[in-house]
Amino acid sequence: MRILWIFAHPERRSLNGSLLDDGLRALSAQGHESRVSDLYRMGWKPVLDAADLGGTPEDDGRLLVGAAQERAYRADALADDIRAEQEKIAWADALVFQFPLWWHGPPAILKGWFDRVLVQGLAFGLRSPDGRALRYGDGGLAGKRAMVVTTVGARASGFGPRGVHGQVDEVLFPLLHGTFWYTGMPSVPPFVVYGADRLTATGYQRYADELRERLRDLPTAATLPYRHEAGGDYDDALVLRPAVAPGRTGLGVHRRPDGARERERAAAVSGSRGVR
Repeated sequence: MRILWIFAHPERRSLNGSLLDDGLRALSAQGHESRVSDLYRMGWKPVLDAADLGGTPEDDGRLLVGAAQERAYRADALADDIRAEQEKIAWADALVFQFPLWWHGPPAILKGWFDRVLVQGLAFGLRSPDGRALRYGDGGLAGKRAMVVTTVGARASGFGPRGVHGQVDEVLFPLLHGTFWYTGMPSVPPFVVYGADRLTATGYQRYADELRERLRDLPTAATLPYRHEAGGDYDDALVLRPAVAPGRTGLGVHRRPDGARERERAAAVSGSRGVR
C-alpha cells in the first residue's frame, strides 16, 4: 500500500515527531511505501489567493474561487506547490493526517493545505454521467482511505460520549465527514493520544505500539459507517427521510448503526420511493 503522511506540527522533536518516526518505521517494516509532507519544514503557504490559481480573476475583476480553481486545475496552471501535493495524492492509496488538536481543530497550516490542494474539479464539484453531484461517499478521492493521528492534552474521559469536550468522532466530524467523506474517502476511526502533555515513557510506548497495530490494519480496517448521499437515506433537500433514524437528530444520525442491515433497508426505501 502507498501512504501519503501529511504532518502538521511545528516541532519535529515533539511527541508528534516521535510518533511520525515510529509510524514510518512500522510502515516500512510492514512492506508499505510512504511519502511525507512535513508542512512546517516545507514552509507551506496556508493562505489561498489568486496567485495560486494563475492570477486570473473573472472578467469583472472578482475572484470566484471554485470556478477559478477548476479552470486552473484543468489548464495545469495551479501553483507548483499545489500541483506537487496533488501528484502525491494521485500516487497514494491512503492519506494519514497527523496534527495536534488545537482549539478543537487542526493547526491553520493544515487547514490551508485542504483549502489550497483539494480544489474544485479534483476533489469535489464533480458529477456523474447522469448529472448527479458526486459527494459524501463519492467524489474525486473515492477509492482512497484516510486516517487521523492526533494528540490532545485532555483525558480520554473528557472526549467520551458525555465528556465536556464532546465525543471525539463528533469533534472531528468536519474532517472525517465534511472533508474526507465529502470527497469520497472513507476514514478509519481516528487514532488519538490523550493526556499528551503528561505522557510518561511507558504511556508513549503503549501508544506507539497501538499506532503500529493500527497502521498494519489500515488497508483492511473497518471505516466509519457514514451514510452515502446517493444511498437512498436522504431526500431531494438532502435531509434524512423520516423512516431513517426516526426521532433522532445530531451528527450521529449520519452514521449507519448496522452496515449490512442499514444498506438493505436503504435499498428498500429507495425502491419504494423511486429514488435513484
